[in-house]
Amino acid sequence: MTFSSLNRPEIIHKLKSKTFDLLIIGGGITGAGIALDVASRGLSVALVEKNDFASGTSSRSTKLIHGGLRYLKQLEFGLVKEVGSERAVVHKLAPHLVIPEKMLLPLVDGKSMSYWLTSIGLKIYDWLAGVKKEDRRIMLSRQQTLRAEPLLNKSGIKGGALYAEYRTDDARLTIEIMKTAVRHGAIAINYVKCIGFEYDTNGLIVGIKACDELTGKEFSIRSKTVINAAGPWVDEVRQMDHSISGKHVQLTKGVHIVVDRKHLPVKQAIYFEVADGRMIFAIPRFNKTYIGTTDTNYSETKDQVYATVDDVDYLLKAVNENFENVNLTQQHVESSWAGLRPLISEEGKTGSALSRKDEIFEWTSGLISIAGGKLTGYRKMAERVVDLVVEKYFNDKELKPCSTEHIPLLGNAFKDYKDVIRYRDELKIRLMPSGLDDWADYLLSNYGSQTEIILQEAQYKHLITTEDLLLAELNFC
Repeated sequence: MTFSSLNRPEIIHKLKSKTFDLLIIGGGITGAGIALDVASRGLSVALVEKNDFASGTSSRSTKLIHGGLRYLKQLEFGLVKEVGSERAVVHKLAPHLVIPEKMLLPLVDGKSMSYWLTSIGLKIYDWLAGVKKEDRRIMLSRQQTLRAEPLLNKSGIKGGALYAEYRTDDARLTIEIMKTAVRHGAIAINYVKCIGFEYDTNGLIVGIKACDELTGKEFSIRSKTVINAAGPWVDEVRQMDHSISGKHVQLTKGVHIVVDRKHLPVKQAIYFEVADGRMIFAIPRFNKTYIGTTDTNYSETKDQVYATVDDVDYLLKAVNENFENVNLTQQHVESSWAGLRPLISEEGKTGSALSRKDEIFEWTSGLISIAGGKLTGYRKMAERVVDLVVEKYFNDKELKPCSTEHIPLLGNAFKDYKDVIRYRDELKIRLMPSGLDDWADYLLSNYGSQTEIILQEAQYKHLITTEDLLLAELNFC
């Protein structure tokens, strides 16, 4: 990435002066994935985001690249198979950012999952997701489950299971996909909002009207095709095009809270069932534990989404009922985040029962919108919608097929996850003389091999301070 690719006036000049093959509205993980797919096939592409990249749903997930175990209950085998398989692909593309995580699933008398049904379900899950032999589910006895997590409320525990998931930093993953797309020729800019469309004499979209949110200046961006990947704002964009018809987006809110790990010192990530049948995660990360998520219908402002007192109390009650001698109160909550899931509406279904499958909407104006889906499935979502665009509008061009499965994200200079661990251990040794070896995991999990740029900026040849590293990280970002 050159400096010019970060030069805002130069980017806006390019947006004004060029006609693109494809324009994307929305800078979350779906939009970023589409930009990389399009650019790597050889088409010109621009992306606009009205706020920070990943500022919506793509920074407010449970921070897991997971296979959707609970979707087996809804018999969505195709979805489980796809996102389960995609976990391994995304791990390969960014092994420093998408990290294997064993999940403990305790089984409790009187709750919906029986021991044998869970065993069979996880076996199907492993098979559908193509899980490697060493990572396949392990069923645990009551004693083994309580040894794995002594904090669990012992009442009713009948056993448990360990199964494979992956954790990530969703916002960082989005940024690295966006950077990789720019490396392949995409033009991406944030704080530029789509405020309308431009049409030809036949009523077909030929571009958008945009507003630079930093200056208030309006300008046009011309494009042969437009994809609306605005997440929770998909229907607002469709409304600008008067293309709301049939299915629409139904928003549900998911809330997470963060406590100091000393108040909930779980030994590993846990996925547990609560009284109303929902499943909740408790995930340790560095010196914190985060807990989530809720799933409630949402119809308020999309630009400011918060955890309410009721949301927080729901999660606190869930934890306190499932862990012994853990009496979390609102005073223990250090922070929270809340995000919106742009799901596809289905008559008579509540938010938690709605499918997580993505859908593509086409309109007579040429606007193509994509909504639904999961963080894990971003790459396949992009592939599907770009395949559609290529077949419909660019079938006369000799373009490369989708190759994003084989494009490592920036920061990935590793052969595999073992190589990541080797680099982390080496990094700890290098930082030890400065007393900053505890930074190794943080730097690696955020920046991968780009950590070397930060260390060079911090003048690593000499002993460095925390301030040196912070300033170097700030400059890198």
